[in-house]
Amino acid sequence: MRAWVIVPAAGHGSRFGSALPKQYLPLAGATVLAQTLDRLDGLGCLAIAVGLAPGDPYWPQHTFALTTPLVTFAGGAERVLTVLKGLAALSAQARPDDLVFVHDAARPCVRLADLKRLADAARLSPDGALLARAVADTVKREGPEGYVDTTVDRRGLWLAQTPQVFPYARLRAALEAAVAAGDVVTDEAAAIERLGGRPRLIPGSPDNIKITLPEDLSLAEMYLAYQKRHEGMSCG
Repeated sequence: MRAWVIVPAAGHGSRFGSALPKQYLPLAGATVLAQTLDRLDGLGCLAIAVGLAPGDPYWPQHTFALTTPLVTFAGGAERVLTVLKGLAALSAQARPDDLVFVHDAARPCVRLADLKRLADAARLSPDGALLARAVADTVKREGPEGYVDTTVDRRGLWLAQTPQVFPYARLRAALEAAVAAGDVVTDEAAAIERLGGRPRLIPGSPDNIKITLPEDLSLAEMYLAYQKRHEGMSCG
């Protein structure tokens, strides 16, 4: 499989409320970013490209024991711009049909078994694929002053996760078109959808959480410990 990984890690995690960017916070004996990269290493891709904030002072302080080559590049002010810069950084080596995985730096608990299922699906889908979870809870739409406006039918609703994976040329064209039009896309699948594409939804695991708030860090540590105890079952 000719495939690459882009990890946008240029954000500061303002919602987390830490002086240290959340990707560098300690987690289970390493950092959030190190745990994430370790999971992605299992894909056996050609390289992992990590988008860093310009002048990031933390990255040089860390080393990573990976079998996959690491590439770093300066990220942008928004996620979509960071991913585009990552695609540009890979342009000299990547072929149009190569698969590109895009994964949140703050999702350190993704399971290797899910990564492999996603890769298998992406090979058969010209519009790519993404990990996601079907909505299980009742969904409410908020109205004025915090009161319920209506209950939303949850049938067919999914919560997008990462990685999301697409052919290199398809993803780059979709993101460039969205940026040129000034459209806000909050994930890569939305850019593909904007051009009429239909990425395939691949059920992901509930423990593939994104660390956003301080309490998420403790939850991620619990999930990692559980996965380590059940490595054969949980991590593929």
